[in-house]
Amino acid sequence: MSAAPLICVVGPTAVGKTALAVELARRFGGEVINADSRQVYRGMTIGTAKPTPGELAAAPHHLVDILDPWDEEGFGVALFLRRAADALHDIGSRGLLPIVCGGTGQYVWALVEGQRVPAVPPDPQLRAALEAEAALWGADALHRRLADVDPVRAAALDPRNVRRVIRALEIHLATGRRPSEFQPTGNREHANALVIGLTMPRDALYQRIDERVDKMMLAGFLEEVEALASTGLRMDESPLDSPGYRELGQYLAGSLSLQEAVQRTKTQTHRLARRQYAWFKLTDSRIHWLDAADSGLLDNAAGTVTSFMDSQSPVIQ
Repeated sequence: MSAAPLICVVGPTAVGKTALAVELARRFGGEVINADSRQVYRGMTIGTAKPTPGELAAAPHHLVDILDPWDEEGFGVALFLRRAADALHDIGSRGLLPIVCGGTGQYVWALVEGQRVPAVPPDPQLRAALEAEAALWGADALHRRLADVDPVRAAALDPRNVRRVIRALEIHLATGRRPSEFQPTGNREHANALVIGLTMPRDALYQRIDERVDKMMLAGFLEEVEALASTGLRMDESPLDSPGYRELGQYLAGSLSLQEAVQRTKTQTHRLARRQYAWFKLTDSRIHWLDAADSGLLDNAAGTVTSFMDSQSPVIQ
């Protein structure tokens, strides 16, 4: 059976992915699958720039508002792949076009490349023990422990990223296998996927980010963070350890002024955009890059999708 066509809209934060995905869904009879690691959480609406009510009405979205931030299971690539597979089946069964949209590169490439991730649930006790180990002996020591069992995965992780090192060890201890065995090999790329990337000059993107943060504040971002903090959630722990939530949480704790918190939110979001470009490289031949500031963006994107669809052989049922 040939895989059904899949459209992905990727790029850095604030570049306009959601708006384009919605318009493509309207033109081609599609539905959107969210690939943003924070938009899956309820209550994190303003700070994650979730689709507006109008956008949700214009194009049905999947994997938005499906978990609470305090859900112990959390949301990672394994759960994303399972939920995305369900959404792909649902959308395809109705003869519609799936459009994956988001800036979480790990999710997008895992789906496109056919990655298989073990369904290993979080182990709070193990994580606490490994965190204590890192605090006592240092992050490098924990990273060396991973290198002893899986040098390939260890080489791909920054020792300072304790959370991801712990997750790799958690997978190894639960499955007895090296975490790198579950990484994509590079030869299973989804043959029927079109990846459209949106980009714009860095200075213009930063300006757009700053303007969006200001609009978020006017829309009640601080009140959103206050509501989340009132539940007892910590703003420096995942999933709230994110630009804006973390800084406004520091303001509520009295360690930053509101002006400082807003400025740091902008700076941290700039850094997020740079990290996203590391996942979606401008030199990546798998990505069809379009200028997000081009007045003809929608027509260009629609033309690209049309050409792609025309090139696909009929799906054999």
